[in-house]
Amino acid sequence: MRISDIQRCEVRPGRLVEWTFSPATVAAAAALPPDPRPPAYIQESHIRTARSVREDGLFVPTWLGTAFDLPGPADLGSLERALRGWTLRHETLRSGFRWAGDDMHRFTLGEDDVSLHREVIGDFADAKALVRYLQDRFDVAADALGWPNLIYAAVVREDSTSVYMAFDHTNVDAYSLQRIPDEVHELYTADVTGRSAGGMSAGSYVDFCELERMNADGIDDTHAIVARWREFIGRCDGRLPEFPVDLGLRPGGALPTQKLVCEPLVGADAAAAFEARCRPYGGSQVGVLAATSLIVHELGGQPVYRTVVPFHTRVKSTWSDSVGWYVGGAPIEVPAARDFEGALAAVRAQLRANRSLARIPLARVLRLLGADFRPTSPDMYSIVSYVDARPAPGSARWAEGKAYGLIRVSYGDQVCAWVNRLHEGLWFACRYPDTGVARENVRRYFEGLRDLIVSVSAHEHSGVAEPAFS
Repeated sequence: MRISDIQRCEVRPGRLVEWTFSPATVAAAAALPPDPRPPAYIQESHIRTARSVREDGLFVPTWLGTAFDLPGPADLGSLERALRGWTLRHETLRSGFRWAGDDMHRFTLGEDDVSLHREVIGDFADAKALVRYLQDRFDVAADALGWPNLIYAAVVREDSTSVYMAFDHTNVDAYSLQRIPDEVHELYTADVTGRSAGGMSAGSYVDFCELERMNADGIDDTHAIVARWREFIGRCDGRLPEFPVDLGLRPGGALPTQKLVCEPLVGADAAAAFEARCRPYGGSQVGVLAATSLIVHELGGQPVYRTVVPFHTRVKSTWSDSVGWYVGGAPIEVPAARDFEGALAAVRAQLRANRSLARIPLARVLRLLGADFRPTSPDMYSIVSYVDARPAPGSARWAEGKAYGLIRVSYGDQVCAWVNRLHEGLWFACRYPDTGVARENVRRYFEGLRDLIVSVSAHEHSGVAEPAFS
């Protein structure tokens, strides 16, 4: 799915309709006893970070969402039933957290207590005004420190209806977002035509949180995974890794605003040739990381590229269709290589050696390390993520259906880059601090990544080895 912000996802004028949890649902949630299933470590870390940053006087929206079109002026009754049915399918969406002192406790609504409240907001003739309204509304309705922390909206027109769905990050990851357009479209079409949607069960992320936490709590500071993280962080001067180029930030300065770049990287043919070249080493994920290691060495001069690689933790088929935040991280260290093949071999070796570290949540590891990692930024570290999104149901229709994965760009001092493989090629998105130096270096990184992929792809087609990187 193309990653974008709300400003660049083809918002068009129309009549805006919203759905939130009804007052009766909110009242039912307030009366619930605690759910003994704990938050996942990643959920707890995210919420504690939001609270810490808020206490420092800064409101930092961090919601994720999706946007997609349905044909024609939608039947709002059918769409409402589809949205409710989809919500009931995923237990995490009707689960939240309360504070008891400094402890977080979960509560979870039963399906019968969940209902949606529909409100017609009004007609918007100006797309920019609509974008401003949507962003401001989602900031409040999908706040990490509030509940409910999701909202659905539709912009209805004669020729099409655009659906927008926003969630606090505790409920969703990128993989979750990719499945939403097809699932909601299927439920909506089934309701309109009077047939059964079928096959719509999914594993509970709330159950996964309990199992993952039980496993993580079973280790102590003598565990091999903790020891390897300790060594890695030590080589990062006691911090988690940042993007190793100059971002124009002042040490100890205020948390900067961020900008987003999102655009096509290369087309389908070049993406396929790049994958073919990287396949002996593990595929395009290895290739993107290898290319990054070469480029940032050129830009920043660091002899070793250190980063934390995100991996999904959907280790059982039970969770494959589930909405939730199924992400762990594994550290890698890639010495500067002479050429792309050398970088590929180094990244492959690091991923093979370290991927298992992602099975223990990093927040648990940091707690065991006993270091003071009081969060002052919504991002604990910089990332470069690669996802092949083509297997997602309905992905071939994303471009036609104007489907986007949405991220909220607000404040942050890290660089977070995403490279997604789509049917039409590779899509690049990157969130970075809004400084002139960062803007220039992120642009140089993007152009270097594009040029290297094109070069590797061209040599793959010609059968000639690519030249050494210089």
